Amino acid sequence: MKKIFVLIALMLFVVAFAAGCGGEKEQPKTEPVNLTISAAASLTDATAELKTLYEKQHSNVTLTFNLAASGTLQKQIEEGAPSDFFISAGKSQMDTLQQKGLLIDSTRKDLLGNELVLIGGGDSKLTAFNDLAGTSVVKISIGTPETVPAGKYAKDVLTKLNLWDQLQSKMVLAKDVRQVLTYVETGNVDAGLVYRTDAATSNNVKIVAAAPADSSAPIVYPMAVLKSTKHQQEAEGFATFLTSDDAVKVFEKYGFKVLK
Repeated sequence: MKKIFVLIALMLFVVAFAAGCGGEKEQPKTEPVNLTISAAASLTDATAELKTLYEKQHSNVTLTFNLAASGTLQKQIEEGAPSDFFISAGKSQMDTLQQKGLLIDSTRKDLLGNELVLIGGGDSKLTAFNDLAGTSVVKISIGTPETVPAGKYAKDVLTKLNLWDQLQSKMVLAKDVRQVLTYVETGNVDAGLVYRTDAATSNNVKIVAAAPADSSAPIVYPMAVLKSTKHQQEAEGFATFLTSDDAVKVFEKYGFKVLK
């Protein structure tokens, strides 16, 4: 009789244990995601900091940044290079991708603003844009206007100031705005036109003058999720992060104007 009671008690314990285990819901596993972000070269420093910040907040997401001239990135995306998200330094590159149906249109947003400046080496005697026409200036660098938004803005500014034609023999075209900065830093050219945010990253150049406000179109950085992404939810989450207070502090630290 005693053995029967022990057996019944044991059976009840097993049933209760099984029920308890069954009542615990298994937590869904979050699959790791890698997001490839195509971003303008002028965002190099800011995106390095944003990557660290974002990955701390989203342990399942890894960000890989592809940094280059916006026109180069546009061509890569058109040709099918893997990318989830695009931040351009110019509207025309984003417009082209949108016209070709390569964006998720509802995710497009103007994110940042910037300013174009004329820079020289640390010991430069330049004081204004008109000094570029002088004999002391042998070489001037800008980004290639056809592929580099900063180069297109630079051409527009110099054209507005009636300097473009007479400076052609001095021009050294660069693959992106960061290369322009490097040319000036190393003394390979006497002057260059870059974004204010790029100039702020270097102790080896000085800002000579800012481009007049009416000399080019406003400098705007649009962003959008690409239609080819396989991680739309995560890419849209990254877009939301870029407008958060944490991201705004990073952008402002590097001199960008955050567009609300």
